[in-house]
Amino acid sequence: MSSRCLPFVRSVWESFRANSGLEPRLVDGLRVTAAKPGTVNFELDIQKEHTNRLNILHGGTLACLTDLGGSLAVASRGLFATGVSTDLSVTFLASGGRVGDTLRAEVTCDKFGKTLAYTSIRFLNAREELVARGSHTKFVALAWKDPQNITGEFGPKGTFKPMKGPQADLLFFADELSPRP
Repeated sequence: MSSRCLPFVRSVWESFRANSGLEPRLVDGLRVTAAKPGTVNFELDIQKEHTNRLNILHGGTLACLTDLGGSLAVASRGLFATGVSTDLSVTFLASGGRVGDTLRAEVTCDKFGKTLAYTSIRFLNAREELVARGSHTKFVALAWKDPQNITGEFGPKGTFKPMKGPQADLLFFADELSPRP
């Protein structure tokens, strides 16, 4: 595990905070607490702006966190530009909490390829109960070109090969280049 993973993921979060319209307004207090290649943990203290009219965590907040969490999981694999969403799903299982509670999440990058990345997330309330789970698919083909990427450090085995042909400037995992049965 690279010791640069957590600082890199935090720098991507700071880029969202500085450049995005939604995240700094809705979830600015989010704290990335741990990161290793393919997995990120974060937490958010629930505030009034995160709740619905029943004064419990709003599903839209969880959807936003599923989106952001997927991006941070992609970042944990070394991509600074984390692609764009192609699919997002959230399943609500229980109340996520009330104002003052802390919501915790663990998000994983389940599959990371040259075109798409698939992530999944689990949300736990203050009692460590599973309250929601989500999935997020990202189109990442263009994100591989970002000069701030550090993908060579966070691969599953650290093994990367350059592509041949017109996309030779992109780096992909060696296992993605293996023939499929």
